[in-house]
Amino acid sequence: MNGLGEWKGRDEMSRIEWCDETWNPTRGCSRVSAGCEHCYAERVAHRFSGPGQPYEGLTVVSSCARGVKPPRWTGEVRLVPEVLDRPLRWRKPRRVFVDSMSDLFHDAVPFEFAAAVFGVMAASPRHTFQVLTKRPERMREFFTWMDVQASEQRGITKAPCTHETAFRYAFDALPLRDSRKRLLLGEQWEAMRVIQASDDYGTLWPLPNVGLGVSVENQATADARIPELLDCPAAWRFVSYEPALGPVDFRRVDARYTIGGGLESVEDAMIGEFWSEGWHQGERIDWLIIGGESGPGARPFDIAWARDTIAACKAAGVPVFVKQLGAQPVDCLSGPYPEPIDDSTIVHLRHPKGADMAEWPADLRVRKMPDA
Repeated sequence: MNGLGEWKGRDEMSRIEWCDETWNPTRGCSRVSAGCEHCYAERVAHRFSGPGQPYEGLTVVSSCARGVKPPRWTGEVRLVPEVLDRPLRWRKPRRVFVDSMSDLFHDAVPFEFAAAVFGVMAASPRHTFQVLTKRPERMREFFTWMDVQASEQRGITKAPCTHETAFRYAFDALPLRDSRKRLLLGEQWEAMRVIQASDDYGTLWPLPNVGLGVSVENQATADARIPELLDCPAAWRFVSYEPALGPVDFRRVDARYTIGGGLESVEDAMIGEFWSEGWHQGERIDWLIIGGESGPGARPFDIAWARDTIAACKAAGVPVFVKQLGAQPVDCLSGPYPEPIDDSTIVHLRHPKGADMAEWPADLRVRKMPDA
């Protein structure tokens, strides 16, 4: 299979511009919002969903008056414990996108298995892992659950979660028959602890080599997901504004929750300040990815949204990565799209995904990575 983050049997070298590798310990997903409507992973998975193939039973197609509808996830999510050890075998440091073909925090993924994934990441400090989700509320629940497990494992009330907590789940998740994999995990864990002993690496939490992120497509999903992300323990946090389907003001995110019984909170996610009967300092976005939609039926992407976001990132000192302008970039500076979109608003590009930076306006050619 190609490098879009799908199964290839062995190492998964990625064509996703902002990572070096993909690692999929789970397969399958289900749609949660408009950003999922033209999911590339559904299309890729369906190509490899035949009998005996890795995504068998995970996608479905149905007929309609015009023929056959595009494939969709069935909602089943499959755990793949046999690939848990892959990052341990990669000697060269890599940026790894976790679950590009699924969502680690899908309701169908047990917290025990998610903890096993974090255990492998803990035992792989040479790599930088990027965990992206559309379900940050469950991600927050996972970290609360991890704190409870740490207390139970150590027999101490309110014991802080540690690397050890996650590692134990990783060791247990590897099949007993895979003694070589279990031995490799154990050896790497012990070697890592010795090397990092001076930094007390065995007790650090959150994991210093893991970034947590959320996908948003418009202001409503930004308002719903970014506050949940900022409430999760993480070494660094990022947002994937892809596919961008509407403008987002990251400097004014309506958190829609109360703090200490106070007023509803409004957050400036760029600098980490939030309002609740006064301004307070909180967590912030450390990196932002921008991208238009590609593939069949791609919806318009207004490059003005990218310009506004780039300007906000620059003002706040947040690195931004413009991935692509999508299959239907437009320049509607006056506001809402005309219906239908006329030729005067279309930004004509040769690349089918709008991913050739040489074709872009100069001010959009920005691809910065986080300091992680």
